[in-house]
Amino acid sequence: MTAPTLRTDIAIIGAGMAGASLAAEIGDAASVVLIEGEERPGYHATGRSAAFWSETYGGPAVQPLTTASAAFLQAGGFISARGCLHLAGPNGAAPLAALAAEFAGSPVQLDVVSPDEADRLIPGLRSDHGTALFERSCTDIDVAGLHAHYLARASKAGAVLQTDSRVIGLRRNDGLWDIETTRGHILAQKLVNAAGAWATTIAEMAGAAPIAITPYRRTVVQLVIDPPIPADMPMLIDAEKRFYFKPEPGSRVWVSPHDETPTPPCDAAPEEIDVAIAIDRFEKAVDWRIVKRERAWAGLRSFAPDRAPVYGFDTHAEGFFWFAGQGGFGIQTAPAAAMIGAALVLGKMLPEAVREIDVNRYSPARF
Repeated sequence: MTAPTLRTDIAIIGAGMAGASLAAEIGDAASVVLIEGEERPGYHATGRSAAFWSETYGGPAVQPLTTASAAFLQAGGFISARGCLHLAGPNGAAPLAALAAEFAGSPVQLDVVSPDEADRLIPGLRSDHGTALFERSCTDIDVAGLHAHYLARASKAGAVLQTDSRVIGLRRNDGLWDIETTRGHILAQKLVNAAGAWATTIAEMAGAAPIAITPYRRTVVQLVIDPPIPADMPMLIDAEKRFYFKPEPGSRVWVSPHDETPTPPCDAAPEEIDVAIAIDRFEKAVDWRIVKRERAWAGLRSFAPDRAPVYGFDTHAEGFFWFAGQGGFGIQTAPAAAMIGAALVLGKMLPEAVREIDVNRYSPARF
């Protein structure tokens, strides 16, 4: 039996953090259908996040979105104090100086830390490190809680979530998008591309502008270490982007080799060489003993060519809205991004919390 055609004002492809947050912000201002290809939303990038919020992460183009998201995340109890130490690597203090220069004049506070203070913040650092920068505002973020919050808000506003529904055809007919899925057809006035790693595939199906949103694999390994580490210890990021690690409960750490390997959109899996590199760099940074390697995983981070997100209506395909290219920063910028996306897709004024952000820098027209 053929499934009946759904009709909606806005269809959003992808129910990860991007699609869910946008649907929640649209609220009851328009009818929304969230189209999710997997059996549950958040299976790919959202469910594999390293779960931290950092104003320096993503660079100066992303920082305004991150900073503007802080009040929402704090009010909702989605973030908790952590701190982050940016540590000089083999090339000395030059990368740290470059980082400080990038954010000079911004609200981001980066404090110079002496080697002795770095040792106090992260006991067990090997002795061959120099100065460091401390990013006090860096926090942990409750990714699952935030995603569930947005899905619940969207549902309460009337959004329909259709899972296990892969998009297999897109056509624009008589001012509507006819979206053919494995569960039937959906007709929508506006189509939002929040498909993450599959954003380019969706754009090609729709005949939209050829913006190359490229997925990259990022690896994380969870280790049990000894001696036990302080529960409030900061995370550590190598200033040359060779690795980072983040404390977890139970004397565990999440370690990443900071890899970015271009890959087709897929259910990403870790490569053993990347896991080995992560462990090797971790052992060279600290003198902790690895008791056990518990698990490893990989996720996909998707970037536009200039590594800034893409928000706005397409220049080629009528009614096609980009909400993609959010890299590894899509979780921490979700509140601000959703406010911007909802205002743009509905043709409304930007909310006060994001009104000072120059949204033109994220427009698809820049390509």
